Amino acid sequence: MLTTLKNCFKIKEVRSKILFTFLMLVIIRLGSQLPVPGVDRTFFSQWFAAQMGDTFSFFNAFTGGSFENMSVFALSISPYITSSIIMQLLTIAIPKLEEMQKEGEEGRKKIASFTRYVTVALAVIQSAGMAIGFGRQGLLENYNALNVITVIAAMTAGCAFLMWIGERITENGVGNGISIVLVINIISSIPNDISGLYNQFIKGKPIAVGALSAVIILAIIVGMVILVILLNGAVRRVPVQYAKKMQGRKMVGGQTTYIPIKVNTAGVIPIIFASSILQIPIIISSLVGYNGTGFWGHMLKVINSSYWCRPSEPVYTIGLVFYIAMVIFFAYFYTSITFNPMEVANNLKKQGGFIPGIRPGKPTSDYLSKVLNYLVFIGACALTIVCTLPFFFNGVFGASVSFGGTSLIIIVSVLIETIKAVESQMMVRNYKGFLND
Repeated sequence: MLTTLKNCFKIKEVRSKILFTFLMLVIIRLGSQLPVPGVDRTFFSQWFAAQMGDTFSFFNAFTGGSFENMSVFALSISPYITSSIIMQLLTIAIPKLEEMQKEGEEGRKKIASFTRYVTVALAVIQSAGMAIGFGRQGLLENYNALNVITVIAAMTAGCAFLMWIGERITENGVGNGISIVLVINIISSIPNDISGLYNQFIKGKPIAVGALSAVIILAIIVGMVILVILLNGAVRRVPVQYAKKMQGRKMVGGQTTYIPIKVNTAGVIPIIFASSILQIPIIISSLVGYNGTGFWGHMLKVINSSYWCRPSEPVYTIGLVFYIAMVIFFAYFYTSITFNPMEVANNLKKQGGFIPGIRPGKPTSDYLSKVLNYLVFIGACALTIVCTLPFFFNGVFGASVSFGGTSLIIIVSVLIETIKAVESQMMVRNYKGFLND
């Protein structure tokens, strides 16, 4: 990997793309410090720490601290991610969109255009909810219609600008721009998390205790990164044999290939779905100013991850059981709508391909379904381990960090894909040089 990074700067075209990407990331971090007009940022930071605990830590990590600082990028690209998921689900449910997706480049451009419109609509809705709900509680210095509209316009514009930057990085930089924007926001929070761990477990402790704590923290982080890398790269290769056939006077076909099925077929989507569903009641109660007393107050604590795994209040850990169940459910659900064994089996049959030892048609579909269900279960279990470990350490030891579970999966996945994108561009450059010679 280090050799690849070193060699890429020797090629002018690749170097220019990397520098362009870096420049866009600098602009993002500068924009993350630009405050929304009319907002009392000090009040919001204090309210965030006192009232919400870890409720919004997941979202705040995705915004790179912009949400807590109430900058113009407070929404980050979360509306775009939500919009993309919605359009992906609608493409499966609506035949017209499915046909549009199969039209090729033009169809994908139309769907991308719809995704942008939905993103802006979601940004308006989310910013309006924050401006009105938080504004009534003192977020706005002067709570009036003009200030509310100003906050909505600023936050929506910030979200649209980030979406534009992400698309420009995809076109003129390296890797997937939206993913890179998300990763740089998550990475920006890591130094504060490491500083917090140092102050909590190492600073002021005896040398032996501090050293042991540092080793344990480092071992946990490295172990989780290795597990995420293995989970991200694990693939089951289903062998496929193509029958020989005559084309003109030549015999073609007969080659052997494989169908790659990832162990973690759904990626980080199950965690995002499960976390979002659990956070909806908490967000609504916060916006309306509900103080969380009585029966519903206990229910809010059950679904609040900051109360899970606490030895002093073990009853609230039942929320973690619901969370794990939802992660596994959404892993199967999302895989079922993105991978259709019957469609794959029919395509193999049309192309003269078959899995050795399995008859074409329905037996092939049943075999792929069996393999897929087995892989999804393994992937969901591994995904559950990765995403629940931070909850355990937070509840038992009070080690609250933003780069656990979900964040690690996103960071590792995007970094690996970005490095592959750089390598592919270098490979294309080498091929061009060979042809020019």
